[in-house]
Amino acid sequence: MPELPEVETVRLDLVRDVVGRTIVAADVTGRRTVRRQAPVAFTAALASRRVESVGRHGKYLFARLDDASALVVHLRMSGSLQLVAGGAGVGREPHTHVVLVLDDCSELRFVDPRTFGELFVTGDVAPDGRPRALAALGVDPLLDPLDASIVRELVGRRRTALKAMLLDQRAIAGIGNIYGDEICFRARLRPDRRTESVSAGEASRLAGAVVEVLTEAVAARGSTLRDARYRDLRGGHGEYQHRHAVYGRAGEPCPRCGRAVERGRIAGRSSFLCPACQG
Repeated sequence: MPELPEVETVRLDLVRDVVGRTIVAADVTGRRTVRRQAPVAFTAALASRRVESVGRHGKYLFARLDDASALVVHLRMSGSLQLVAGGAGVGREPHTHVVLVLDDCSELRFVDPRTFGELFVTGDVAPDGRPRALAALGVDPLLDPLDASIVRELVGRRRTALKAMLLDQRAIAGIGNIYGDEICFRARLRPDRRTESVSAGEASRLAGAVVEVLTEAVAARGSTLRDARYRDLRGGHGEYQHRHAVYGRAGEPCPRCGRAVERGRIAGRSSFLCPACQG
């Protein structure tokens, strides 16, 4: 579930609490979580490494280490990073698959019930600090330029539903089901609208909506849904779910016009929209 706003919130927490710390040791109990390399190679690559900075591209986090390598983290559907003070004396949650012991005796734990998330260490890092393993990702709307001309180019390359394009990480990195619906509502566009029909003016609205919604969600520290799977580094919940206009609100009144929000399926995902406001 974690999308760009949730991952950015975790990044900001890591910058505050983990940058400058040294990883004393790493413990891997979930082989699938470090599936790109052998656990022994993963733990050896992290031992005695200092965390210099933490970056993000779309839904991916990457911690730059003092030997110029990077630890890449993808939370995917149910993953979370938890910073636990006095870690050795605090029991681990079920589904804790990787633990990094830091030099202040705290532990950075990766918890992932569904085991789709992953961590890996790479030395193949571009001059801008982003791991080259992420090169196929599209523009990051909070880091890279995103305006009407770029959106027009993106929709012009595709013949699909607008929401399907927004969910395509090769187009715009970081948007998932929640913010795809909220962005379409803010832009007054149906999520099932065909990309080839989007006009220049609509592309401008869409570009603005992408940046506005994601920026507001980061300020609210993301969205924590009823399953409470998303938590920040200290276990806190986000607040943006209280500002969702359409996502998860089928049958409730549209906050703009009062008509009932409808639910459908687009690109195999549940989608929510106002049939009156979104033309």
